[in-house]
Amino acid sequence: MKRLWTWPGATLLAIGLTIHLPLSAQSLEVPSMNPIRITMEGTEGAAFSAHWRITHEGETTEHIEENGTVPAEFSFEGTALEGTVKLLSDGDRLEVDIQKGTNRSRSSTQGKGGTLTVSIR
Repeated sequence: MKRLWTWPGATLLAIGLTIHLPLSAQSLEVPSMNPIRITMEGTEGAAFSAHWRITHEGETTEHIEENGTVPAEFSFEGTALEGTVKLLSDGDRLEVDIQKGTNRSRSSTQGKGGTLTVSIR
């Protein structure tokens, strides 16, 4: 036994006792996926197509939007996102904003056939 401290008339001894204090709730949480938010802006009514590949834990799912129009928003859950967006209408502008946690990707294109390739982790 190990003597921890002495008080007049009393001695506290360590007897191999382990004390477990509660951990904060945050440290007990299972790490979760971050939401991935995509905002499509630009010329109102501009037509676009989009092909999104969302990855989580080694598995990839796809979301295809063949005839989207501005403005539009998409939300996905995952660890990474890759995508290709193509502007389908002539004389319009398309802006793509993707946010995941503190990471952000912003891209834009103008004119029919303009294509953006984006990714975020």
